[in-house]
Amino acid sequence: MTRRLPWLLLPAAALALDFASKAWILAHLTRHGSRVVIPGLFSLTLGYNPGAIFGSFGGASPLMRTLLFSVAGAAAILYFGWEFLRESTPALQRFALGLILGGALGNGLDRLRHGAVVDFLDFEFRGWHYWTFNLADSFIVCGGILLGIALVRSALKHRRENRETA
Repeated sequence: MTRRLPWLLLPAAALALDFASKAWILAHLTRHGSRVVIPGLFSLTLGYNPGAIFGSFGGASPLMRTLLFSVAGAAAILYFGWEFLRESTPALQRFALGLILGGALGNGLDRLRHGAVVDFLDFEFRGWHYWTFNLADSFIVCGGILLGIALVRSALKHRRENRETA
């Protein structure tokens, strides 16, 4: 277990960065306030997302959202946390899971504190406007991509080993 303890710094750091970025944005922008950082490309725009990814379930009743996000969030944190702390989890997979956990905790903390997720990273390109998101979302997406890569690498490795022993 002691070899795994330093890994706990990763989700803790992701959570801390997410929390600090949201605290800064809440201190410097009002709801729907915006600051252009790179004209025509990137702005900081404060918004609150009561739903899930891309605003899904945003129109559901507050009770339904609370139940759904509480159950889904707890299940995700328990499963990914268990996988993260398993002794046999490879380093790349553990890194990916640490990012996912940090992001999930950051967005979960928002739901507890604000009843919605604080979003502020706002990108547009040649008239195409992407959904506003936050660092926690970025950690979850990057962690998910890395987890996919780690799982595919592991499956390919097992497949090669099985062919060699056959």
